[in-house]
Amino acid sequence: MPLFSKSHKNPAEIVKILKENMAILEKQEKKTDKLLFVCACCASPPCAGACIRVNPTQKASEEVSKSLQAMKEILCGTTDKEPPTEIVAQLAQELYNSGLLVTLIANLQLIDFEGKKDVSQIFNNILRRQIGTRSPTVEYISAHPHILFMLLKGYESPNIALRCGIMLRECIRHEPLAKIILFSEQFRDFFKYVELSTFDIASDAFATFKDLLTRHKLLVAEFLEQNYDAIFEDYEKLLHSENYVTKRQSLKLLGELILDRHNFAIMTKYISKPENLKLMMNLLRDKSPNIQFEAFHVFKVFVASPNKTQPIVEILLKNQPKLIEFLSNFQKERTDDEQFTDEKNYLIKQIRDLKKPTA
Repeated sequence: MPLFSKSHKNPAEIVKILKENMAILEKQEKKTDKLLFVCACCASPPCAGACIRVNPTQKASEEVSKSLQAMKEILCGTTDKEPPTEIVAQLAQELYNSGLLVTLIANLQLIDFEGKKDVSQIFNNILRRQIGTRSPTVEYISAHPHILFMLLKGYESPNIALRCGIMLRECIRHEPLAKIILFSEQFRDFFKYVELSTFDIASDAFATFKDLLTRHKLLVAEFLEQNYDAIFEDYEKLLHSENYVTKRQSLKLLGELILDRHNFAIMTKYISKPENLKLMMNLLRDKSPNIQFEAFHVFKVFVASPNKTQPIVEILLKNQPKLIEFLSNFQKERTDDEQFTDEKNYLIKQIRDLKKPTA
């Protein structure tokens, strides 16, 4: 029995039709007169006869939608049957060989709303595909890294930003792809994307940023050690952000990063700098209780460290009485948080026990 009935196109046909119609959408996008109509019967500009006028962009858009749905059905199957492995393999190969995967990402803004959702589902599904221990799509994207950078740049276009974010986070699950982004010049674009004025896009960018910095522990530790000065120079700007959400999320993530055992070298370097301690002491007095609380979790690392640098000891000693008084009254309303109370009491004791070095 054939795998495809006459009404069901095979992967090669679906990819061909989709590519052809994406090319029409691209061509129409470049034209100044985008409302040109063609004749439905003779496929040319309206003739003298009583022709039905068809907008080529609309027709191509409909064909794109149909092809994406057919592709999604091959990859995901239907409610009553699983997708056949050999057909999925054919479709994947056609996507690689034709360059259609690149075309879909590069022109995502030309596809309608439902089509954009289909593209992200198709992309993520094919990215998860494995043959034994191999991940063919991960290998393909590793050889075509501009796909990752197109997705990242998607944060600059509001109508595709969230879809690009979904696909980017799926890529980050795979360490080889996360490594390409981390060690690229484009990684630093995250520092502007998380500050975007559109809340949904900035939040999505931060979710991707956090995923990159927390998912692959050893890789991230290597990256941060190699790029410490540049990254933390940019990171400090987030801690001064005028945007409350960005500021709070950045402070919370900083706490997670320096408390992760894989980042011991990063933590040691960070807590050796007096300017970082001064910043945390200022944030402890922020008008927002939530910012204060997140700052506390970074501040405690400076105080609890058994190997404080001399400049850190000097700052703590200089402010010793004020810090003891401040911490004694700090967020007293958190009566149900025993761990916080224990940590606060421990810090007070550590500061009280500090002694000036003997001459």
